[in-house]
Amino acid sequence: MIPGNPDVGHTVAFYLIFLSFLPVNLATSNSRQGSQKQNTEEVFYDSQLDLREIVFVIQSQSNSYHVRQAERRREDLLQQTQSLTQPPPLVLFLHSLTDNEGDWSILPLLPYFSLSFGKNSSWLVFLEEETKVKVTKLLQILRKFDRRKVALYIWENGQGPRLTGVPELCTESEASQAAQHCATTLSNLSPLCGDPVKKEEIFVAVKTCKKFHNERVPVVKKTWERDASLLEYYSDHADPTIPTIDLGVPNTERGHCGKTFAIMKRYVSEAVPKTSWLLVVDDDTLISLPRLQMLLSCYDPSEPVCLGERYGYGLGQGGYSYITGGGGMVFSRTAVMKLLASGCKCYSDDAPDDMVLGMCFNALGLPVTHSPLFHQARPEDYSREFLNHQVPISFHKHWNIDPIAVFNRWLKDGLTSEIPQKFMKSTKEEL
Repeated sequence: MIPGNPDVGHTVAFYLIFLSFLPVNLATSNSRQGSQKQNTEEVFYDSQLDLREIVFVIQSQSNSYHVRQAERRREDLLQQTQSLTQPPPLVLFLHSLTDNEGDWSILPLLPYFSLSFGKNSSWLVFLEEETKVKVTKLLQILRKFDRRKVALYIWENGQGPRLTGVPELCTESEASQAAQHCATTLSNLSPLCGDPVKKEEIFVAVKTCKKFHNERVPVVKKTWERDASLLEYYSDHADPTIPTIDLGVPNTERGHCGKTFAIMKRYVSEAVPKTSWLLVVDDDTLISLPRLQMLLSCYDPSEPVCLGERYGYGLGQGGYSYITGGGGMVFSRTAVMKLLASGCKCYSDDAPDDMVLGMCFNALGLPVTHSPLFHQARPEDYSREFLNHQVPISFHKHWNIDPIAVFNRWLKDGLTSEIPQKFMKSTKEEL
């Protein structure tokens, strides 16, 4: 989390974080950045380190698809350790450790980890569900470091923690030649769990207003509208040339809670065809619907699913998570029905719709589900390492860019599970 900023986004999710005890230590790394120089005082070879001193924490989520993913990762870790003639390590699922909504941000869990594992464990290893680990290689790396000193200490001049870069902890694809030295790798495939969801099962709601009818709506029509089977534009002004629908909610400058709740009520009414999924986007959202169809093949619409890029508000003080609206918010019909039946509503029409929805789902005990493939900002607002191993689904904002060019470069490829080669090279060179 960012000190002093309660509104925290889920940033680069694929780096490993090590916490070592005696005292608590922290190290982070990626395959291209971070110093490869190590102070000789920080290095020694701990030939006695074994698997029992390592606790793996998979950053799992409670949705059934993500539980299955975490179980596969745990099974892979344990299978590797069977050949090492050592007792297996402890492998934990983050979502099941406590009932605290903010556990995914890790910091609220640090006291729990210290109390539970501080005496008998030397290292905590945090993994994303997609992180593949070569256990033998990881042991070799950890044995190089003095777990009493290496990662986190406070400088005497008060400038904060020092991080230790470890080049063997990589974000490369497992199939990449550059990954031969790596202890960790990542998949570069988009999730696909069967046939993509039919586009007729996704109802698309685009929020707009009169002042953007001639500026933003034409971009949607020239880019991704053609991939939608069921789509409606909702505005403060009915324009038959688009067409737009006036829901009777005045346009607001700050938030769109009233409009979003009106969209949800219309979605479950007889006014529109019945579908399994509702997608709510802004008029300056750029999105690949074919890739969304692939992703949704992994989710069960009979479950209350709220999917997108997860942010958090006040997570260290009993706050809540929410799906940020700019990158697109996806709801199963079941989730919408439960939300509306609860009576939860906007405290004002101009309240931030995504945050109010987060509060409502939190009150209902329904977790939101994070996907790093949705993006609240523009491509250039993200790091190279974050984007060069994923197949993005959405970006947001037209500010200072050519939105049609951005769509054509990043999102146009349609139904493909591999990273489009046309931007892989340029991403690595330019971002």
